[in-house]
Amino acid sequence: MKLMRISALSALGVLSLLVLDACSTLNREPRIDPEPVAPSEVSGFGILYAQNCAGCHGAEGRGGASFALANPVYLAIVDETTIRNIVTNGVQGTSMPAFAQRAGGMLTEQQIDVITAGIFSRWGRKQVLDGANPPSYAAKAAGNVDRGQVAFRTYCASCHGADGGGTSKGSAITHDSFLALISDQGLRTIVITGRPELGAPDWRGNIPGHPMTDQEITDVVAWLASRRAQNPGQPYATFNYAQHPEK
Repeated sequence: MKLMRISALSALGVLSLLVLDACSTLNREPRIDPEPVAPSEVSGFGILYAQNCAGCHGAEGRGGASFALANPVYLAIVDETTIRNIVTNGVQGTSMPAFAQRAGGMLTEQQIDVITAGIFSRWGRKQVLDGANPPSYAAKAAGNVDRGQVAFRTYCASCHGADGGGTSKGSAITHDSFLALISDQGLRTIVITGRPELGAPDWRGNIPGHPMTDQEITDVVAWLASRRAQNPGQPYATFNYAQHPEK
């Protein structure tokens, strides 16, 4: 009998606590969770870059499948209008897609402005080319394939091989797959700015004290472009330069 009375008192105590807790809950302010941000409302450079650019250009612009954007030499020769146009419309015939909504992408004009401005403000250094005479971002004249082959063997062969097939120091850059995925302007950009994330020098560092001229760069690009397969993928060349680099 005494045990039953204790059990009843215990149950009553638990019930009282439940009632008090319920009353306390009713008196509290309702919790308001932050509303999720619509993709078109994201405005921070870090998030926009990570979601749209880092997959190819690497975290913090350090490079990946594509070249590093955090390269002050690159940002010194290209202007913001050009970068904005590339982000907006992509580069036809390459793996760079259009990101603007008006071009089939997902980003608003304001978001593209944020990405463009952020790239330059975070990674650009205007003084990096002080005292230098850099080549123009875009070619000013037509290139000559024969002169380009000579210039390539002069400036580039020590790393990439006499015919661009690659060595232990540099990748194959005349392989069908590579040339099918990069534009002439992309080739020119890499020749000028190098790929510092891979140890590749800019136009001044191939032969110390003897930088490449603007025309030599144009000619090298013409020679590389001449090595493209006319119908890539139907099929690619059976010889794989990457698997059989020159010694």
